[in-house]
Amino acid sequence: MKKLTLVILALAFGNAFAQENETVTDSVAAVVEEKVAEPEPPKKNWSIEGQNTLMLNQAAFSNWVGGGANNLGWLVGVNYNFTYQKDKDLWENNIILGYGRNNTQGLGNRKTQDNINISTNYGRAISQSWYVSAGASFLSQFDNGYADGNNPSAAKISSFMAPGYLNIGAGFTYKPNEDFTLTLRPANARMTFVLDKDLQYKGNYGLKNDGDSILFQFGFYADASYKVKLMENIHLTNKAWLFSNYLDHPERIAMGYSGILNLKINKYISSNITLDLVYDHNQIRKTQLKQTLGLGFAYNISNGVKKADTSRNADWKQN
Repeated sequence: MKKLTLVILALAFGNAFAQENETVTDSVAAVVEEKVAEPEPPKKNWSIEGQNTLMLNQAAFSNWVGGGANNLGWLVGVNYNFTYQKDKDLWENNIILGYGRNNTQGLGNRKTQDNINISTNYGRAISQSWYVSAGASFLSQFDNGYADGNNPSAAKISSFMAPGYLNIGAGFTYKPNEDFTLTLRPANARMTFVLDKDLQYKGNYGLKNDGDSILFQFGFYADASYKVKLMENIHLTNKAWLFSNYLDHPERIAMGYSGILNLKINKYISSNITLDLVYDHNQIRKTQLKQTLGLGFAYNISNGVKKADTSRNADWKQN
């Protein structure tokens, strides 16, 4: 009987020791696995969104009784947004460049698109969607512009840095999501540059005297952008701005609107329809309108983590 009791106790002790040893082994394995697990990649503070485009249009005629002129046109452009966001800091930078020409039989080469638009805006959050901000923007063109439908034999009316516009100011930025941004600058300096001596005469682009090259203004500036997804692969981007000069005729508000309707056909081919409206008393006392339509190649870049990735407004996929 004593021998049987000793055997039972030995078996029970051995089983308990085995279970305890197995538990210790599992715990050690879990700790080792946790230690060798790969660390999470660092969060990206910079994000980049951009589009490179090449638009083409062409028409050819031979013995066509309805008439027509052979023509070939092209337009190249880049549109980039670089955004840095960390904690309460938000820094947005935009670069929009475009240039295009059309060669029509009997008329020669004419410019159809020409713009330089560069801006930067830094903000420090004071609430969930509002920022104290300061920024600058620059507007001009690459090439000469002429009267009579950009006819090179007509009078020159513009060129690079004639005019060129530089805005520098401080105020507030409202950005509730990635689709809408509103900037208000009650303190904004606006400088109009006319560096082409042929265009430096009194009244042109608001110049006060013949030979002047800079017009200084100080006033209120506002701009807004709103992106809308109309349906799958169809997006509309709206941008608007206005400026009122405190120093001289504040009621003469300069304003502009730019709309781009992008119809994506596939990864590399898309169609763009653009509309630009401008009214500036110092340029011409009429509403200016420019509209383009093109079909061509587009290469999009989208990289980084944006504010929308961590909010209910997220609607784009990180690459």
